[in-house]
Amino acid sequence: MYKKVSLLALVVLSASLFTLSARAEAPDELVRRSTNDILAAIKADKDLQAGNQAKIEKLAEEKVLPYFNFARMTQLAVGRNWRDASDAQKKSLTDEFRNLLVRTYSTSLSQYRNQTIEVKPLKIAAADTEVVVKTQVNQPGGQPIPIDYSLEKAANGWKVYDVLIDGVSLVTNYRSSFNTEIQKSGIDGLIKSLADRNAKNAAKK
Repeated sequence: MYKKVSLLALVVLSASLFTLSARAEAPDELVRRSTNDILAAIKADKDLQAGNQAKIEKLAEEKVLPYFNFARMTQLAVGRNWRDASDAQKKSLTDEFRNLLVRTYSTSLSQYRNQTIEVKPLKIAAADTEVVVKTQVNQPGGQPIPIDYSLEKAANGWKVYDVLIDGVSLVTNYRSSFNTEIQKSGIDGLIKSLADRNAKNAAKK
């Protein structure tokens, strides 16, 4: 029902890792340093490359996902229907969308082979609270893929709230199908659909 997001592009989400000790860094420098760390870890761990689901999910939960603003990502994906959702529905939507992205990311992480990531220089003013960090994924024998990360400066550091893959927004990628589901069966219907998909993916594990 949902458009598939490129596995490679989701692997590249690992380039947006942010460590607690480096929150004062400029976003582009932070992405660059963290990219080197995570790609080196994947290269050195054959279990990750082989698809060890437990290790992959642990890596995602501990090193990647805390630095994404899933509430805002969900709001953007749900679009205008978000304002009609109750607080409980918003929480359920966010939880289920997060689980969907976690599962997709975890599956894609093991697909990494020998890609390299180039982080473009970023011009940022001290007062800026939102920025776009541009990167380029270079893959042997393939065309480079531009990946743009939209980040916002929160009280606890920079957070990713959208990713543009070759010009296509990750959250917008889901908006059409989410809207269709809501029109058909309401917000609760979308929540159930996401929960059913997550349960099905968990069963496959």
